[in-house]
Order: sequence, then structure tokens, then C-alpha cells
Amino acid sequence: MNVHFIAIGGSAMHNLALALHNKGYQVTGSDDTIFEPSKSRLEVKGLLPETFGWFPEKVTGNLDAIVLGMHAKADNPELLKAQELGLKIYSYPEFLYEQSKHKTRVVIGGSHGKTTITSMILHVMHYHDRDVDYMVGAQLEGFDVMVKLTDDNDFIVLEGDEYLSSPIDRRPKFHLYKPNIALLSGIAWDHINVFPTYENYVEQFSIFVDSIVKGGSINYNEEDPEVKRVVEASENPIRKIAYNTPEYTVDNGETLLETPEGPMPIEVFGKHNLNNLAGAKWICQHMGIDEDDFYEAISTFKGASKRLEKIAESKTSVAYKDFAHSPSKVKATTNAVKEQYENHTLVACLELHTYSSLNAEFLKEYKGALDAADVAVVFYSPHAVEIKKLDSVSEQQIADAFQREDLIIYTNPEDFKNYLFSQKIDNKALLLMSSGNYGGLDFDEVKGLIG
Repeated sequence: MNVHFIAIGGSAMHNLALALHNKGYQVTGSDDTIFEPSKSRLEVKGLLPETFGWFPEKVTGNLDAIVLGMHAKADNPELLKAQELGLKIYSYPEFLYEQSKHKTRVVIGGSHGKTTITSMILHVMHYHDRDVDYMVGAQLEGFDVMVKLTDDNDFIVLEGDEYLSSPIDRRPKFHLYKPNIALLSGIAWDHINVFPTYENYVEQFSIFVDSIVKGGSINYNEEDPEVKRVVEASENPIRKIAYNTPEYTVDNGETLLETPEGPMPIEVFGKHNLNNLAGAKWICQHMGIDEDDFYEAISTFKGASKRLEKIAESKTSVAYKDFAHSPSKVKATTNAVKEQYENHTLVACLELHTYSSLNAEFLKEYKGALDAADVAVVFYSPHAVEIKKLDSVSEQQIADAFQREDLIIYTNPEDFKNYLFSQKIDNKALLLMSSGNYGGLDFDEVKGLIG
């Protein structure tokens, strides 16, 4: 099968391209720019375009399919050529469904926790040598690819993102997978550039629940009132199975999970991660892993990349970085680190980097998000606001939003870095939360800070 990728360099797109190449497909692609690590990973497999840019001559009648990435625009010259030739054009999630329509599709949805839950499930399967197809949004320890597709495996585990499918298909990705087995972890307003109201955002999850194959099942976090309401209101004839955060204790910086065999030490921590673990356990049981085997495997799970990732530790201090940026994630992550290191001074640094977090109206959602921190710091770049063509955000608006009188705010990367490196790190827990890098912060230097 000959498949051409328009915008092959994206995180999701290049992983799908690699998966199809590994399956024996003929893969080509274009993009106007490709960054690392996508660039090197494509180059190793001979899939990196020789020249960056869009080349309609690459699109011919010999192609069996086009996969269109979100980075492309609706007037992309290669897309226009494909439409002119009448070629089959798939969005990324459509193509994944096409590859998995004869498999049992397990889809993990939610505003937060989906990458971690998907990673937990895959870790358990890998630990017990159960081969499954998958798509996950982070690089996992022990896995060389983020997308795996075969003809033989019965199950495929898909991280169900609610963001849009393609420039010409404005449906959320997770509406297209038609799960047999689903999970819904939480609902907290996000992607306001696409879903301008809370009600509109929540509606997408109702559609997701209704898209589950009749006779299928959904496990849902009943501690989230919106999740509970959405799932229980659905008239789809499916099994609805609730889950809750399991019992656990924290003893001297170690989290102990209560199991039928007694307390078991685990690597991950925080109430939100224990809640994620409960959801993952249910899904693994649906996939044939019994409770004892799940506990044995999950005890060795260290976490998904960029999710509460320990970057440095000394005898007295520790540093973590985390992808958290939405209000609910920031609050859960900050609370988790404080609970785990209650005798340390928690310095929590948040970069406002995404479209939503830099929106003056949405900022109000961050009220109380950093309350668990002993020292709370917010960094944002006025330049990033300009690039995103948003109304300017003032320091006062940020201070008003978080409603914390001692909040420290930086808008200059050098000033933030100087502050960070002037800290006496003894007996501190440093938490760096961002989907960016604070205007150019070298995290290796931060490791030296903890020493």
C-alpha cells in the first residue's frame, strides 16, 4: 500500500508513518519544517523528505491513501492536488480506525490522565509479554515507537484525544475510534480556541460515550462529577463501570498502595495518579490480566515521559518537571508533590504557554491551582502572547486570577532563570510545570542546581 503524509513531521504523524513503514507499507511525506526528535527518527528509516516544502508533484494517482495532518492548511497545494485527483484522504484518527476496525479497540479518553493511563496499560501488557497494537502520546520506557500496528494482534489501545482531526475534518479525534472498551478519566475545560464554552467542550465527551459500540463498556472516574453525569446520562446500551481512587499511604516520601496482599510500594505518586492506576487496572482486567498480575507489573511503572518526571535528586532535595498546563492538571500535580514531600519546601513554577492559559478570560480557571505550593512562581512570555495573536495579558490579571498574594511573576526568561539559580535548594522540592521551556531554560542545568 502506498501512503503519502501531508505534514509528516508532527509528533503523532511521524509515529504513524514509522508504524506503517514497519508494517511494510510504502511511505512518503512532506512538511515545511520538521524538528527533533521527529527529524532524526524519520531519517533513520529513510522517510525524511529530501527538501522541506509542499510539492504537488509528489501526489499522484498511484497513491492508495493520503494522511492529512493538523499542521497543514485547508489550501495546502498537496491537499488540493489530492482532492483534484479524487484520492482517498484520511485524517490521522480515521486512518487509525481503518487499521483497527477488525480489532477490539480500547480507547482512553479524558481531559487529563489519558497518556498516563494508556502508558500504565501498555507497561502491564509489555511486562507480561502480551503483544498489543497501540497509539500513545508519549515515549515510553521499553517501547521504541509511539504507534504500533500489526495484522495479527487482537487488541489496540488508543489514547483518545479530544482535539480536532484535520484541517478539513473538525471532529475531535476520539469521536472516530468507535471503542469496544472505553475509559473516561476526567472532564476539565480545555482547548478554548476550539471549544469556546464549557458546555460545548463537555458535549464532546457525551458524543464519545455515545460512540462506544453497542454492547461495549466504559469505565469511568465517578469522583469527577461531570464524568459521572455524562456517563450516567448516556442512553447507549453499554456496560457502565465506575472506579475510585484506591486506598494508599505516604510514608517518608514513599507511596504505598493498599492491595489484597497488603501495602505495596509503587514508583508513581499523587492522588490523581492513584486514580489513574485504578482505571488502568479495570482496563487490564478487560484485556485478560488478573488483579495479582496487574499489581506485580504496575509496581515497576515509573511514569510516562514528561509526566511528573524526576530530573534530579540529592540527599535533601528533588526536582521534577511535568507537562501540566491546564488548571486541573496544575492543581493535581502541585498537590501530589506536596503530599509526597510534605517536609520539603515546595517551589512550584508554572509557565503559561498554551493558547488557553494565555487567554485573559480563561485565566480565572487557575484560581487556587498553586495553593499547595510553599512558593508559587508563574512565568509567561509577552512575545508568546503576540505570536498567538491574543490580547495582551498583564501581571495584574495573572495575580488576580490565581488569587495568591505572594505569587511571584516573571515575564523575562533571564530574570526567571536568575531567580531559579539564586535559590538555596536545601530541603526543597522543585516542580517545573510547562508544555514549553520557560523561554529557553536548559533542564540539564537545573540538574546541576540540585547536584
